Amino acid sequence: MANHSQFGFQDASSPIMEELTQFHDHALMVALAICSLVLYLLTHMLTEKLSSSTVNAQEIELVWTILPAMVLVMLALPSLRILYMMDEINEPDLTLKAIGHQWYWTYEYTDLKDLTFDSYMTPTADLPLGHFRLLEVDHRVIIPTNSTVRVIVTADDVLHSWAVPSLGVKTDAIPGRLNQTSIFTPRPGVYYGQCSEICGANHSFMPIVVEAVPLANFESWSSLTSS
Repeated sequence: MANHSQFGFQDASSPIMEELTQFHDHALMVALAICSLVLYLLTHMLTEKLSSSTVNAQEIELVWTILPAMVLVMLALPSLRILYMMDEINEPDLTLKAIGHQWYWTYEYTDLKDLTFDSYMTPTADLPLGHFRLLEVDHRVIIPTNSTVRVIVTADDVLHSWAVPSLGVKTDAIPGRLNQTSIFTPRPGVYYGQCSEICGANHSFMPIVVEAVPLANFESWSSLTSS
């Protein structure tokens, strides 16, 4: 959950989000090193007297070709690793289908019988004390902890985007197309997200709430909900 005047990411609640946060810090350190080098060279050129001595052109070309290539490799390799990790879904324990509408979400637990519900934003007038305005819904997505959940995302009308920042998930919902992602969280908690694709007048009013609970609690909830 984001705080007021927060500059960084939300606290990571999944291994993928931890990897993304570390890569972000890594990329910032590389950018800081580049900026420091450029600033040093500019300061040196402005403060020192010009000299007529030159370095061999081949040596200069070698340096300014190899250094940028090394920087690109330092950024590309970790980035590709994370991309493959995000796309890899091996034997999920549960499959959840999220369907975007104007302006609410429909969820289907395809592995469970008759477990489908719509999720609307809770109006401010009906909001319980202590809950978050414009982020709470009438029906939360319940998932088990320490389980790989495959999320299939699509839309019924226009483009939407199913995004939960603290879980490192952001997948476009496209009419006529099925996109998939995965969720894994090791600890119980409530994680908030919103539609991240401008989808019409009420785009700001279709939040996402994912609640992770122990497996025993999830089984009790699913049996009560589907019955």
